[in-house]
Amino acid sequence: MPRPLWKGAISFGLVNVPVAIYPAASRDGISFDWLDKRDMAPVGYKRVNKETGKEVPKEQIVKGLEYEDGHYVVLSDAEIKSANTKATQTIDIVAFVDAECISPLYFDSPYYVAPGPRGDKVYALLRETMRKEGKVGVAYVVLQTKQHLAAVLVQGNHLVMMTLRWASEMRDAKAIDVPPASLKSSGVRDNEIKMATQLLKDMSEKWEPGQYHDKFHDDIMALVKKKVAAGKTEEVMKPEKEAEEKPSNVIDLTELLKQSLAKKGDKGRKAPAASVRKTPARKAAARKPAASQARRRAA
Repeated sequence: MPRPLWKGAISFGLVNVPVAIYPAASRDGISFDWLDKRDMAPVGYKRVNKETGKEVPKEQIVKGLEYEDGHYVVLSDAEIKSANTKATQTIDIVAFVDAECISPLYFDSPYYVAPGPRGDKVYALLRETMRKEGKVGVAYVVLQTKQHLAAVLVQGNHLVMMTLRWASEMRDAKAIDVPPASLKSSGVRDNEIKMATQLLKDMSEKWEPGQYHDKFHDDIMALVKKKVAAGKTEEVMKPEKEAEEKPSNVIDLTELLKQSLAKKGDKGRKAPAASVRKTPARKAAARKPAASQARRRAA
């Protein structure tokens, strides 16, 4: 069983289904490493301080939002989560729509949704009701630090969540020129329509995704094998591996969910105050008045 990416609950109306979500896809393909052609040393990515040019350890990196030029608000993971606990722990279904209404252009990343502890009965209730009515749940969900619009739908015996692109992210198709809907106005003749229709029927078959594979990957690997056989290889000295990061403490998500539900309707709750930090340039600017006052006193 893979590790869950997220744990929380599906919420629709006053019903809550404890769930966990798992990535439903992985990225295959060819991944090239960067090498310095002068000595074939690996070229890596480093987190570098833009002021000093020195590498910054992971544990020294914090999340900051620039609210004005040179000024940042720094937020910890706990503060981000406390800003809206319900949002970070809930797949909040706000509407049900007909399954065919959502354009494939909006679909982004797929996730499997599995029932959590004591969630089997309500999970099955939601799944079978959606299947019977042919509906898809439209929901809000926060993954890491970003809120997504999402569709919860039925695939076999599983609920699947597809993150969706926001309408504001979609480009207007009207700006792209295409032929009009009328074939005759596009100059297409009747016999061409008949032949195209027959060709489409001849090529029609049942959807079997397993029969398709990455031919480009195969061609690249064949080229690599050919170069290896010909001795056209380079030796690369691998750098020592960094110590693996220790997993963080497990959070009691069930307790957080209970607290979220208990505070439902408490709109006056304030998030913890965030610290404000200045960039080195702003710090220098802030010191200038003090220095000038010292000179005046000396005079």
